[in-house]
Amino acid sequence: MKAGLSLALPSPPLHTILPPVNQSQTIRLAVVDDDSGFVTVLGKRTEAAGWQQRTASGAIPPDELVAMKLNALLIDPTVLGEEAWSYLERVCGMLPELGVVVCTERSTVAQRVRGLRLGVDDWITKPCHPEEAIARLEAVSRRRRRARPQAEAGPVVAGELEIRSDRFQAFVGDVSLDLTRREFELLQLLADSPGQVLERETIYQRVWGYAMAHGDRSVDVFIRKLRQKLEKLSPGWRYIHTHFGVGYRFDPESSDPAAAADAAKSADAADPLHNSFTTSTQARNKLSLSH
Repeated sequence: MKAGLSLALPSPPLHTILPPVNQSQTIRLAVVDDDSGFVTVLGKRTEAAGWQQRTASGAIPPDELVAMKLNALLIDPTVLGEEAWSYLERVCGMLPELGVVVCTERSTVAQRVRGLRLGVDDWITKPCHPEEAIARLEAVSRRRRRARPQAEAGPVVAGELEIRSDRFQAFVGDVSLDLTRREFELLQLLADSPGQVLERETIYQRVWGYAMAHGDRSVDVFIRKLRQKLEKLSPGWRYIHTHFGVGYRFDPESSDPAAAADAAKSADAADPLHNSFTTSTQARNKLSLSH
């Protein structure tokens, strides 16, 4: 039950609809709200802006929020009842880089202050225009990005492949694989765990941002597309290995041991800070040849 506290003044209407936010800035947003009208209108605006939005009418477990790799969470605490404060405290504590915005109908100064001190970034009073909600979410996400320390790690070199997270792209020599954003996220996820088998469900949750439905073959489809692009530009290397009934493993292997050795030397000469996965492959090839 949404217990009333102090009656909020309605927000003035926006007579001019603003254009969508910068479409190059994709924001992953989760909305916890049972106001179907507001959520529907907001969803249309975020879709037009190129955002990815997930909606729930109840609390989303913090570990699932982590897996979603969100930029922002928009939440109406009244849908959580007595658990609202503990939930906000837990989410803000576990996900310090997540922008959290409360959007609710009625609140007191004491409640808003309590929320902000728990870690909430902004507080909006309903009714509000979805454009205002989007602008506030965008501002919160922007502040979070600016506050996040910049990673100093350079490109990841694997076989003939160079993975550039700063450009969301991978290259063989100077030629781009022309990966889509999702293909790149999939490749980067696998490359971040070289030699480790990742289950399909884990891959789906970490790349798509939510649990995989039974029978969904999206991971297999994208792996096939990724392999086709890798084989086209780097035919002498095998990067992604299938573990039937389980998932996939990233472990570059060359059909020519000499080529693997040359690739490792080139990577070390180019930049000693590069993460190269070719050394272990080279060692395995030598070992197999000696037997």
